[in-house]
Amino acid sequence: MRLLCISDIHGSLESLPRVKGELEGADLIVLAGDITNFGGRQEVEGIVEEFLKLNPRLLAVPGNCDRPGVNEVLAERGISLHGTGRVIEGIGFFGTGGSNSTPFGTPQEYEEEELWGFLTRGHQMAVDAARLVMVSHSPPHGMRVDTTRAGVHAGSRKVREFVDAHQPDLVISGHIHEAKGTDTLGRSLLLNCGPFKAGCAKVEIGDKIGIELLEFR
Repeated sequence: MRLLCISDIHGSLESLPRVKGELEGADLIVLAGDITNFGGRQEVEGIVEEFLKLNPRLLAVPGNCDRPGVNEVLAERGISLHGTGRVIEGIGFFGTGGSNSTPFGTPQEYEEEELWGFLTRGHQMAVDAARLVMVSHSPPHGMRVDTTRAGVHAGSRKVREFVDAHQPDLVISGHIHEAKGTDTLGRSLLLNCGPFKAGCAKVEIGDKIGIELLEFR
């Protein structure tokens, strides 16, 4: 399965033409949160429509900068992975949106135990699949993919605990813009897609998982 993974759009689709071919050719598009920039229903509807014009197979979680109306639209469209899961072609997808607490008081921040709860519910719906892909806007704490420019690990401790405990094959995140890249945690491969204005990531899931980071100049 070929995924195109995008995070931290923040309401701007100026990079969309750069990946039109990749969007159309992917088996599945994954949006890993912060789809809008403090927007709600109206803003996310327009963005989702633009992606669906290019590819009808789309899954998403909200980010901490998305207002609750975003969650409602994703659920109504049947594309949400926030606290839920599904199996597509033998691959289980589940996840959580929002983030752990930040210094900025953004619209969709959760207590760590709440993030654990969302992941647990989604995981239960996908756990019987041969491969597991977890989508969490917040990356796991203490890794390369959650390190801020100041060297602070700003990811979620409970997301880290969940990955440690359940070892999904792939964890897709965003949130920490400057931490775009990959890492490993036990058997789990970690991917931070980075902000869409600067790039995204292509993932191929076969016998092994391959990741290509796309950089926009």
